[in-house]
Amino acid sequence: MEKIKIGIVFGGRSGEHEISIRSAKTVIEQIDKDKYDVVPIAITKEGHWLNPVESLGLFPPQTQELLLDEIGGFPRNSVAFTGDTKYKGLIKLETMLGEEKLEKLDVVFPVLHGTFGEDGTVQGLFEMADIPYVGCGVLASSCGMDKAFMKILFRDAGLPICKYVWFLRSEWEAGEDATVNQIESKLGYPCFVKPANLGSSVGVSKATDKGSLHEAISLAAEYDRKIIVEECLEMREIECSVMGNDQPRASLPGEYLIRDQSKKFLDYTEKYAGTGNNEFVVPAPISEELTKKIQQMAITAFKAIDGAGFARVDFFLRNDTGALLVNEINTIPGVTDASGFPKMWAGTGLEFSQVIDGLVTLAFERHADKSRNKTSY
Repeated sequence: MEKIKIGIVFGGRSGEHEISIRSAKTVIEQIDKDKYDVVPIAITKEGHWLNPVESLGLFPPQTQELLLDEIGGFPRNSVAFTGDTKYKGLIKLETMLGEEKLEKLDVVFPVLHGTFGEDGTVQGLFEMADIPYVGCGVLASSCGMDKAFMKILFRDAGLPICKYVWFLRSEWEAGEDATVNQIESKLGYPCFVKPANLGSSVGVSKATDKGSLHEAISLAAEYDRKIIVEECLEMREIECSVMGNDQPRASLPGEYLIRDQSKKFLDYTEKYAGTGNNEFVVPAPISEELTKKIQQMAITAFKAIDGAGFARVDFFLRNDTGALLVNEINTIPGVTDASGFPKMWAGTGLEFSQVIDGLVTLAFERHADKSRNKTSY
């Protein structure tokens, strides 16, 4: 059987650049090499596309060794994606003979977290090139990335959400006092301040008074032109993975159990530095009834943004009332060794290599379905 040539696109112009590299590393380590020819394609923080040999160099030696048999066939010259449907993906430029040589991909797996990857921009490029790709489309990616518009869609779908305020960086810079007054009157303290279009807790901080609120907003404004502020709740955070296209399924939920209760907020360091302060448990220690409710709400959230492929939905379970709230959806969830997405599917009975197979199949199915659409009238 001929192997499927899959491009793993990672890195990118994002505050989650390093997490993306870790996610790509996991995909390369776990993917079935008997089924796939893997072509790693990195994007630098400046937005430059690296050829596969250069891209492979971003991984540790043990990961590089997994692709040593293929490295001789990797293009070593400059590469770029093109939106011309004639090429279907990767085109090799500036060859030794001064000619263009084509290297077609069958499917692309963007493992790009945050801006210029999870927000619909690169998905639009793949759509223009008419190449199958893993994950959500342009609309779902952009709506899932923007926490403010995401909540509007959730509310329209009848999903319960926490109180929040959002504003533009320019509004903050034009009138800090007015913005602070709005937050204090609608939310009060403490509250969480976040860039509206980022994940992995990058740029997120907790504000407990006016001074820390100023600092938190200033930090978030370094990463995005839109800032969202949410009420701080005494709650548990529970996650649920979703996979599918028109008929998605949900995994068993998982939960981070935090040992040091003085550090209830899982910031970037707590999530990825291996501090030992948290353990991700699947299934989450909740009732069967609540498990089913979370799974159904996760699927509803996925459909609310017109999701495809995969996503992770995060929930708040309030300590005081027991109410379940949808916090956000991540349309390219982390798949690192510290991430919940692969652990939840493993707990549900699917190894990550099987998850990758499923995602590739879903990518081909969605591409075939969209290809049915007429483009002339």
